[in-house]
Amino acid sequence: MHHTTADLERLARSGDWAGVLACVVGRLGADSGTLHIIEADNQLHLVASTGIPPGVVELVRLVPIGKGMAGLAVERRELVDACNIQTDTSGDVRPGARATGLQGSIVVPLMHGADALGALGVANRAERTFSVDEQQDLLDLGRRIAALIATGPRPA
Repeated sequence: MHHTTADLERLARSGDWAGVLACVVGRLGADSGTLHIIEADNQLHLVASTGIPPGVVELVRLVPIGKGMAGLAVERRELVDACNIQTDTSGDVRPGARATGLQGSIVVPLMHGADALGALGVANRAERTFSVDEQQDLLDLGRRIAALIATGPRPA
């Protein structure tokens, strides 16, 4: 099912972060995804995930800024990707990410102006390099989600 931007905005306004994530994952043809939002403790809190093994969900439930792909995307305020998490040597990929069994992965910060409000990640089981258009689409979706977080009700 192909979700429109209007669907994404409606879901975000209602606080349905799982629905928002499903929209993004579907749009990019990915196998899994995570959505983290920075809370008052200045850490990334997992508000939705799909296709992530339960043991790994526990590892990424709370992510410090600067750690793992999500934390680095926020710290750097830029996209972080790994075409193969299993063999990545950049140092950006944490052992928990390898445990997912996923390979091609990309995480973008949720940017609202100059502020990063969270991180949005998608991944595939197969090795995958996301195209420039796909990366741009994900960055744009991240900005839309950030705008809704900034102006809408806070997730419970």
